[in-house]
This record gives sequence, structure tokens and C-alpha cells, in this order.
Amino acid sequence: MLSRTANNLYWLSRYMERAENFARALEVADRMTMMPDGSAGGYESEWRSTVITSGCLKEFDEAGLRADGPTVTEFVGRNPDNPSSIYTCIRLARENGRAVRTTLTTEMWESLNDTWLSFDQRWADARRYNEIRGFLDWVKERSTLFRGSLYGTMLRDDAFDFARLGTYIERADNTARILDVKYHILLPEGEAVGGGVDYFQWTSLLRAFSALGSYHYLYRENPKPWKIAELMILRREMPRSLISCYREIVGHLDKLAETYGARHECHRLAGKLHSRLQFADANEIFQSGMHEFLTEFIERNNRLGNEITRSYMFIG
Repeated sequence: MLSRTANNLYWLSRYMERAENFARALEVADRMTMMPDGSAGGYESEWRSTVITSGCLKEFDEAGLRADGPTVTEFVGRNPDNPSSIYTCIRLARENGRAVRTTLTTEMWESLNDTWLSFDQRWADARRYNEIRGFLDWVKERSTLFRGSLYGTMLRDDAFDFARLGTYIERADNTARILDVKYHILLPEGEAVGGGVDYFQWTSLLRAFSALGSYHYLYRENPKPWKIAELMILRREMPRSLISCYREIVGHLDKLAETYGARHECHRLAGKLHSRLQFADANEIFQSGMHEFLTEFIERNNRLGNEITRSYMFIG
């Protein structure tokens, strides 16, 4: 496969996954701001945390914007000048998809193209009727439809492996970022991890991961912050957990090594991080520092993404 084609497939999947995750981040902020003020740092902190999660705080501050609901929703949802807005992600996903149109199945292309063509009208309707939550649900549904068409119709070849790698590298990054922001930014000053933080906030966090039902099934008790961390970092059963993402990443990299007859630095990095997650303990993570653990994970995940690009997608 041409490295440019691999690059397009990888980033197509990353952008669709990113759009979905930012929709989830906006939804959890919207839910949290409906709670009594001050339970997690106040109204502004909730919305500012969403900007931090999207990785575009610098652009937001340089534009002199205020961290309130309408402003952040516009900035993360529709702003074409924001490189990480949902609008930009879907536009770039479609551009990458169009560049490899003959590699995509009909179902993949139609779901992707229809999402882009419908975006502006969906956004306008959401703003006109104050139905932002419905718009965010639509973004999640469209991402799920694309992912389902990819999984259900694409040949299990190297193109499939590159597309799935993009999904899981991005999902791991966003899971870690949302967890880190919740624990490090939104936890009230002076509040110990595991303290009396409002039950509904942890419920909202679980909803952001579509994990509320899974949490109750596995733990059969009200949400506890340390158990949420265990679920989203170390539980293999949870499809958005870090360890679940890395099980998939290692598997697809192994298939690429078999296809191309060579292993690279990205294989070593992925295996090393996967092993660390396999043998990690939730209590040890808390004792050594949740923020430090997640920050290091995000850095190592980004390095892995760069190494995958260097090994397979150099288009210099």
C-alpha cells in the first residue's frame, strides 16, 4: 500500500473518532453545568475544561473568548478556524476519505459524505431550536455509523489495520484527556480524590464514555472515582478503556508486521505501554498520582502515533 493511502486512512479514522469524543466532552460539560454551582469548580471551569480536553486552550485564550456555554459550544462545535472543532474534524475526515475513495467501501463513503453534507443544516437547526444535545447525539450516531460500516464491510487487509489504528490511538488519547481533566481540573480545591464529590458529576463522566450501564453491571454500586478510573484505564471488558485500546493497537501492529515482514520502533513502544497497563494496579496509580500517570500516558501515546507515521506513512 502507498504510504499516502495509509496516512489518509489512519487520519480519516482519527478525525471521525475525535469528532465523536469532542461531542461527548461537550455533552458532559452541558450536563455538569445543570448541577448546583460550586460542586466542581463552578460554571466557567466546566466549560473551560472542555476547551482543555480538546487541546486548543491556547487558541481559545488568544482569541479572548469567555468560557461560557454558548461560546465554548460554538468554538468546539462549529468554529472553522479551530483546528480541533467538530466541524473541522468532519471536514478533514471527508477530505482524507475523498483522497482514498477507491479504497473505501460504498457504505463507508456514503456515511462519511452524508455526514459532511448534513452538518451545516443540523448545526443551524440545533442553534435555532436550542437542541444542542440532539446535535451532539447526531454526531455520535454518525461516527458510530461510519465505524460500523468500516468494521462490517472492509476487507481485513492492511488498509483495515491502518484505519483501526487511527481509531484506537485517538480513542486512547481522548479517554486519558477526559479522565485527566476531570480529576485534575474539575476536582474542587482541597477535595481529596474519592471525597464527597457530587454523585451526579461522576454519573455524567460515565455517560461521556457511554459506560454508566457497564459500571453498574461490573461494580453494582454508586460511582466512585477510583473505580471509574479502574474501569476506564485497566478493565479489558470496557471498549473505551486504555488497556482495551492498546490490546487492539498491538494486534493491528502485529498484523502489519506480518504483512510487511518487518517490525519497527512503534511495535516496541506499543508493546511496552500495553505491558505496563496489563500489570498496573489502580491503587498504585492513585498513590503515585493520577494526573502524572495520565500525563505520561498521553505523551507516550503521542510518541507512538508519531512512530507509526514514521514507520509506515512517511510521504516526505
